[in-house]
Amino acid sequence: MSHHGTANLLSPTPGSSGEETCATLLRHPSFTLEHLVSHAASSPDGFWYDSERAEWVLLLRGEADLRFESGETLEITAGHSLIIPAHCRHRIDRTSPDALWLTLHYQTDDLKIGDDVI
Repeated sequence: MSHHGTANLLSPTPGSSGEETCATLLRHPSFTLEHLVSHAASSPDGFWYDSERAEWVLLLRGEADLRFESGETLEITAGHSLIIPAHCRHRIDRTSPDALWLTLHYQTDDLKIGDDVI
């Protein structure tokens, strides 16, 4: 068996302050797994994410402030994960210069989280 696409996801990624890079690690009709690096980046003024799919987010390194259209704000640090439902409008207010994320965009049909079916 051969291995393809091996990489250290925690390796430093070059970039300028305020810049964010995104790389797709896996793509399938029912999900997309992405690796994001945020160098003190934030969402542009007035911009809201509004995804067709649910999103599981894991902050691997750094800190970030997420704001939801509902007015709720979350301050998260390395190791925190959360699920953002489809069409839950949100934005990134702040990230630390070393913020590193994994995001999984997925369909929720027959999805199991732990022992629960969503």
